[in-house]
Formats: sequence, structure tokens, C-alpha cells
Amino acid sequence: MAQATSLPDKKARYSADAAGLGTPRAAAFIAPAMALIAVFLVFPALWVIYLGLTNYRLTGLAAAEPQFVGLDNFVKAISDDGFWNSAWLTVQFVLGSAVIGQVVLGFTIAWLLRDRRGPLKRVVEGLVILAWILPGAVVSFLWIALLDRDGGTLNALLGLPGFAWLLDHPMLSIIVFNTWRGTAFSMMLYGAALGNVPPSHLESARLAGASGLQQLRDVVFPHIRGHILTNLLLISLWTFNDFTPFLLTAGGPDHKSEVLAVHVYNVALKGGELGFGAAVSTIILLINLVVAIFYLRLLRRKS
Repeated sequence: MAQATSLPDKKARYSADAAGLGTPRAAAFIAPAMALIAVFLVFPALWVIYLGLTNYRLTGLAAAEPQFVGLDNFVKAISDDGFWNSAWLTVQFVLGSAVIGQVVLGFTIAWLLRDRRGPLKRVVEGLVILAWILPGAVVSFLWIALLDRDGGTLNALLGLPGFAWLLDHPMLSIIVFNTWRGTAFSMMLYGAALGNVPPSHLESARLAGASGLQQLRDVVFPHIRGHILTNLLLISLWTFNDFTPFLLTAGGPDHKSEVLAVHVYNVALKGGELGFGAAVSTIILLINLVVAIFYLRLLRRKS
């Protein structure tokens, strides 16, 4: 009798969750992943916050015996014109290449290819994805060759010998570069989302006399609203922290393309001020959290 009553209790204990693992087994199952997150994400983040509270440097006495300086580095960062210049350039970079560039171009390609069949669709998708999977160093070299002042391919095609794109229009260059490179993710996500839009709804809208723009506004966008916000969240954070522009312009000329990720590198590693660079990195982390919370609140809000 005792054995018969213990079996249901044990079964109930391990069926409390959907997988039926129970708390001890579930904890053991995710423990390796949580350990990796702690080692490679949580600990570095806490270490950076700590460094931001010190005057730690790469060389000199402050490298051997760093001193606790409290919030001095954060006050210095907020009052630094270079930080605000980089912050404004980062806003331009995110809005231009992520929010406008990748979202619009990715959706446009997905919409135009939604009903396509045959080799044309596979070729276009393959070219877009190829730009995404190529290593950043390789892509940067290709774009430097394209935009080179003397022997660049773009100047040869446009008949503009000697035009320095990376020097005269550095922000435009890295915005177009990042849009071209990152569009594949948006295209694939929107392609999957458009496949879930019921064709009968679009057909009903067409029979009712709705134009193409009205179909997008009243039928397509409400169905893929969650996908749009998820895509915006991911590509905004990726672009905000992207270091690849350094490979094209190194933040120049005269800090005209020094986005925040490049600014941290120049301050912390080239300038040797690790404590100050860590403080700027912590501010960037806080900005990322605010952006993420904003998008998540939009995702949870009912249509």
C-alpha cells in the first residue's frame, strides 16, 4: 500500500512542468548552459562595471595598482564631447542602416519574392545571404576596394576618378555597407512571416478594392507585427554594438565615423584608459537595456 501511494506522489512531483522533468532534473539539465553564461557574460559584465569605478590603465602605476575613483569616469564620460559625438553618430548609424536600411530593404526583397518560384528567387536569396555570412574582414576589404579613391570600382563605374567616399562621406559609406551586409537576416525573417499571412485575407482585401498599400497596412502588417518588432530589437542591438565600421574608416576622418563601439576601442586600448573605457562600455550596456525594454514593452502590448 505504501508503495502504491508513493508512486502517484512521485509522478505528480515530476509532472509539475511541461516536460515532466521536475525542478532538480531541470536544474541539472540547464546547469551547463547557465555556467557558460556566467563565465562568458555575467562575470565579464561585472568586471567591466568594476573597472569603470577605477583608474585602471594599460601601462604605468595605475596598471599595477589601480585606485578606486567611484563615479569619476562616468561623470567624465557624460561631460566628454567625444562621447556625445560618438553617441549621435551611433544613433545615425542605427537609424540609417538598421531601422530604415535593413528593415525596408529586407521586407522589400521578401515581399517581391514571396510568390516567386524558380532560379531567380534562389539566386537573389543566395547573393543576399552570401553578403551576410562572409567574414567582416573580407567584406570590409571588398568595400574598401569598391570605394577606393584611385582604383575603386565605384569611381570607375560613375566616372568620378579621385572621389574619396570614405573620407568625404564616411557615415554614408558605413551605413550603406552595414545595410548591404545585414539585410539577409531581415529578409529571411520577413519571408517566414509573410508565409503565415492567410492568402484568403489578401484575396478578400483585393476583392474589396484595397490597393497594394492598403493591403500592407490593414492585412499584412497586423499579422507580422510581432516579427517586425522582434527584428527591430535584434538588428538595433547588433548595429548599436557593431565594431565592423572600424575596419573601413577606423572612426575617421577626424572622428566623423567614430561610433560608440569604435570610441571605446580608441579610448580603452589605443589610449590606454581601461577604466574610462569600461565606464563608457557600462553606459552602452545601460542604453542597450533601455532599448531592449522599450521593444519588449511594445511586443507585449496588445494590437
